[in-house]
Amino acid sequence: MTWMQWYNSLEKPSWTPEPSTIGLIWRILYPIILVTFCFVFVQAFRKKVPSKVALPFGINLVANLLFTPIQFGLRNLPLAAVDILIVWGTILWMVAAVWKHYRWVAVAQLPYFVWVSIATLLQLSITWSNW
Repeated sequence: MTWMQWYNSLEKPSWTPEPSTIGLIWRILYPIILVTFCFVFVQAFRKKVPSKVALPFGINLVANLLFTPIQFGLRNLPLAAVDILIVWGTILWMVAAVWKHYRWVAVAQLPYFVWVSIATLLQLSITWSNW
């Protein structure tokens, strides 16, 4: 069974976005993530901000990149739910860590936070419905 057949076979809430919509949202968010994360990593490398400011960005990046292989490769819904909770929580941590240094970076995370909040609710719902 392909990953798409598997995903389509899962019980999902009625408000689940179409896969094409999810893809479009990520295509909008990834440039924001790229610019802001790179900026923070460069500033930390140049010692313009403490490395602890970049830490939640690094954890978020790893957790974000792991979600797809966990969800669609391993097809492990509970682990994907834990992973997306880490993504969600580290966004809050990122905003708090960078706020006093670069508020524009913190504010730029708002669309990412909104989408990941929706995606987290969706993932938790799918996980619960297919347990």
